[in-house]
Amino acid sequence: MNLTTHLSAVHRHCDDCFAALEQAVRQQNWASADTLCASFCEEMAQHFADEENRLFQALEAATGMRGGPTAVMRYEHEQMRELMEDLNRDLLQRDAAGMAATCDTLLVLMQQHNMKEENILYPMCDSRIPDAATLLQELRHVSP
Repeated sequence: MNLTTHLSAVHRHCDDCFAALEQAVRQQNWASADTLCASFCEEMAQHFADEENRLFQALEAATGMRGGPTAVMRYEHEQMRELMEDLNRDLLQRDAAGMAATCDTLLVLMQQHNMKEENILYPMCDSRIPDAATLLQELRHVSP
């Protein structure tokens, strides 16, 4: 297993959590939506932290790049964090229409973001980070 395979699997796990949340909102099963939203946001926050605090730093150290792909990914993480705050606000208000709209926006951003990471950034990490195997072992301890 390499970084691309592992981190792509993390994306799929987060996607599954998100799909379950969307289903609960469609059914207006608010108790389930509360639990699923908390779980989804926690999983995403952990994934962003793994990338920002481990993966991106390792790639930047290996390549000397401080901007470029990692800067774009950090910016997109921040956009997704803001949308997750909107989700939580809408959920507290039991605003199914607001949640559906926020979910639609977040879904598009996540899909585009994941494609960039899985097709460009992660393969770059696999080929450019000298101790990618060690990094992968560290990520396995903190990611699903």
